[in-house]
Amino acid sequence: MDFSGIILGAATFLIIGVMHPVVIKSYYYLGLKVWYAFLVIGIACAIASVFIPNLLVSIIVSIVGFSFLWGIHELFSERKRVRKGWHPANPKRETR
Repeated sequence: MDFSGIILGAATFLIIGVMHPVVIKSYYYLGLKVWYAFLVIGIACAIASVFIPNLLVSIIVSIVGFSFLWGIHELFSERKRVRKGWHPANPKRETR
């Protein structure tokens, strides 16, 4: 039996599940300026995945990288959700 598909499915589910609150909390505490860090982490993970010899680990690192890249889009969407009142704004931080 080969459990690679189950492992990748579970890892993808877990990574997406973790990234959702990471994006929300990042926007709440840091605002949009954190998108640069998401970009660097995403590109670094994507590049690192090319050099990892273990296929399973390489795929998981790539999924993490592309989740951070997708997180950039979600940060800008989070700003819209906060403006609409769907998510709370941080009263200690000025929103534009």
